[in-house]
Amino acid sequence: MDTSQTSSVAFIGLGTMGYPMAGHLSKQGFKVVIYNRSDAKAKAWLSEYQGTQAATPGDAAAQADIILTCVGNDEDVRQVYCGENGIFAKAKANSILVDHTTASAGLARELYAQAQQRQLQFLDAPVSGGEAGAINGALTVMVGGEQTALDKVQAVLNSYAKAVNLVGGAGYGQRCKMVNQLCIAGVLQGLSEALQLAKAADLDINTVVNVLQHGAAGSWQLANRANSMADDKFDFGFAIDWMRKDLAICFDEAENLGIDLPLAKQVDAEYAKLQQRGYSRSDTSVLIKQFDK
Repeated sequence: MDTSQTSSVAFIGLGTMGYPMAGHLSKQGFKVVIYNRSDAKAKAWLSEYQGTQAATPGDAAAQADIILTCVGNDEDVRQVYCGENGIFAKAKANSILVDHTTASAGLARELYAQAQQRQLQFLDAPVSGGEAGAINGALTVMVGGEQTALDKVQAVLNSYAKAVNLVGGAGYGQRCKMVNQLCIAGVLQGLSEALQLAKAADLDINTVVNVLQHGAAGSWQLANRANSMADDKFDFGFAIDWMRKDLAICFDEAENLGIDLPLAKQVDAEYAKLQQRGYSRSDTSVLIKQFDK
C-alpha cells in the first residue's frame, strides 16, 4: 500500500487529542477526511486545516486507505466501528484501521478479529504525551497487532509521534497504556507528597526541581508539573475524569490477571473525592489537593 502523502487518511474523533493529530496529517500533505460527532468541531477543524468532512464514520472510512480513530471509551469505539453507519460497514478491503483511543485490551482483540474476517487490518495504538504532545507532534504510540500493518502506516503515525513501537499482538498496545497510566498515578502520588514536605520545609520549589530533575527522582511530571502544582494551577489537559476511566480499565485487567494494584486504587479513591469537590475537569496533577486542610 502506498503510504506517501498521496494516501487517503480518515480521522474519526476530533477531541483534545484527535484535533491536533488530524491537523498534523493535513499539514504533512496527506489527503484527510474527517468525522466528528460534533459538527461544530468538524467545521472548526476545516476552517484551520485542509480536508473534507464525512457525514458518518462509515462514509469517512469508505474514502480512505488508512482509518484512524480517537474517541472516548469502549462504548464509543464499538459504536464507531460496529454501528449501523460504522467503519466495518463501509471500509474497503485491505484498509488498515488504527485505534488511538485508550480502551480495553478485550475490545482491541474483538475488533482485530472482526477486521480479519472482513479482510481488514487492525492495530490498537493508544498514545501518551497529553494535549501538549499532540499539539507538538511528539506523542508516544504503543502498538498492538502485526508488524506488517504497522510498517504500512508508519509514515502516517510519524506525523504526530516521536516514538512508535510495536509491543505485541492485538490488545498489547492497550496493556502497555495501562502500565503507562499506573506509572503516572504512582509518580503523581509521590510528587504530591514530596511537594507537601517541600512546602512545609520552606524549600524553594524552582530550586528543588532544578536540583532533582537530572537525578534518580527525575521524571516528566517533576519537570513539567511540580511548579504548576506548587502554584495551584491545574488546567493542563488530561482531566481526572479521563484518568479515572483509564484506571478502571487497569483494575478490570488486573482482576482478569489475578493481581492487585493497591497504590493505584488509593490514587483513584483520592481522585473520586476530588471529583466530588468540583475538580473533575482539572488535570491529573490536581492530586496534590488531597492534602488541603
